[in-house]
Amino acid sequence: MALDNETFSILRSTVQRFIEQRLKPAEDILEETDDVPAEIVAEMKEIGLFGISIPEEYGGSGLSMAQECDIAYDMGHTAFAFRSVFGTNVGIGSQGILMDGTEEQKQAWLPRIASGEIVISFALTEPGAGSDAGSLQTRATLQDGHYILNGTKRFITNASRANAFTLMARTGGPGADGITAFIVPADAPGISLGKPDKKMGQRGTKTCDVVLEDVKVDAANVIGGTPGKGFRTAMKVLDRGRLHISALACGMADRLIHDAVDYAKQRKQFGQPIAQFQLIQAMLADSQTELYAGLSMMRDCARMYDANPPGQRNAELSMAASCVKLFCTEMVGRVADRAVQIHGGSGYISEYKAERFYRDVRLLRLYEGTSQIQQLIIAKHLLQR
Repeated sequence: MALDNETFSILRSTVQRFIEQRLKPAEDILEETDDVPAEIVAEMKEIGLFGISIPEEYGGSGLSMAQECDIAYDMGHTAFAFRSVFGTNVGIGSQGILMDGTEEQKQAWLPRIASGEIVISFALTEPGAGSDAGSLQTRATLQDGHYILNGTKRFITNASRANAFTLMARTGGPGADGITAFIVPADAPGISLGKPDKKMGQRGTKTCDVVLEDVKVDAANVIGGTPGKGFRTAMKVLDRGRLHISALACGMADRLIHDAVDYAKQRKQFGQPIAQFQLIQAMLADSQTELYAGLSMMRDCARMYDANPPGQRNAELSMAASCVKLFCTEMVGRVADRAVQIHGGSGYISEYKAERFYRDVRLLRLYEGTSQIQQLIIAKHLLQR
């Protein structure tokens, strides 16, 4: 699955112009209102951003993983909330259906996801099950051809915007084999939302609890039609999502470096631009070197992903995705820290983007699996070789 080079080049140029002309100028509005303007969301739908990862046969653009990472890299050059609006449709919300869903489920859901007609979220994390996803407690009990769901999901991205959830619940015994993946309509009776989370950064992104009280879901909404495979579906989805997040991290690192260079050229101390000072140059050089390493890892892993049979989990690829996610998200944290340092006192003032993005990038080391979980995954694969 890939778009031909000419068509992809046109799409990418369109996205880059959209970022420069529409998104960057709206960053301050986003920060002030804690929301993405409706007219910008509508333009995202027109461009086709909600469906870039979905095959053309289901109404999407059908980008390869490498092409998707290029778009995510570009989107990383502006506030993360803009990408978050369509991020769950492109990634963790839709990919479980695409990878493991029945043909009927794909036909019913993917075209509407790709167009942005519906927003779909991914509901895995719970108050007592974050990194240890296999211990989730949300229960789905089979009764007369449908399931009754009870439980609470936490930190669910786009929950307040969602029309549906790809949701993991326990249908069997303890452990990963007892987990099933469901498509749950957001307007199903018994679903309620918690208050919006107030976060350190990433204003404009929407997360909150999703509470399920005797929610009735038809058995036909089990992804793939077979209970007990939800954990495997979730892990495949997260492998892919980690690569997308890595590309996003690289994009933001590039933005931070450019902003730091511009500031260093115009800010004067001791009668000359601080860009002339070698210690400033060293910080810029370290950031660029780490970005180059991250981009190289991300692009190599994306090629590996495209060479792998779709929907299959490969141990080496899974380890590589964790390596990339670990490095790139930690890398952008260091780049952001240096950008603040180069800005000096101005870097601690909200008037400058360095302060804002320093807060925003911190989340990248937590979601789609913390850095420590990535370390455990990498070590596990090494020990099993």
